[in-house]
Amino acid sequence: MIDADGFRPNVAIVIMKEDQRVFWAHRSSNDGWQFPQGGMNTDETPTEAMFRELQEETGLREEHVEVLGSTPGWLRYRLPRRYQRHHSKPLCIGQKQVWFLLRLLSDDSVVSLDTSETPEFYEYKWVDFWYPVKNVIPFKRRVYQKALTMLDPYRQQFLRNGAGRA
Repeated sequence: MIDADGFRPNVAIVIMKEDQRVFWAHRSSNDGWQFPQGGMNTDETPTEAMFRELQEETGLREEHVEVLGSTPGWLRYRLPRRYQRHHSKPLCIGQKQVWFLLRLLSDDSVVSLDTSETPEFYEYKWVDFWYPVKNVIPFKRRVYQKALTMLDPYRQQFLRNGAGRA
């Protein structure tokens, strides 16, 4: 599904542990690392798509996480021309995303990267909250900065509530 402006509706998922480190995954199809993300079906809300993508890409289900917050609307990024599929119609020029910050409620033994026939990721690690901004593929850096800046108040609230102390 591509909107009239050429953007694919999508959700992005930041999973945070008690120590504030976030889930950072290595894509199966290339050398890139990123947060879990995926397209929305036409009949899904962003929250429904997020829980579906969460399970498909990480094996985590709704009972494994707590939603701490989300961005208030779409954040957009454009794909570089070399990543656009010019043979596809309508042409997708980028993605528009709703970002979610989740807290992992258990240890990461519940994470499973092989829940589908073609896994999105083949390995993951836990990194500092801001680490992905400088380590994602360059064309996504601005949207990662904006998204994490918008989600940071939810992280700060989590800390003020006494959680996340090592």
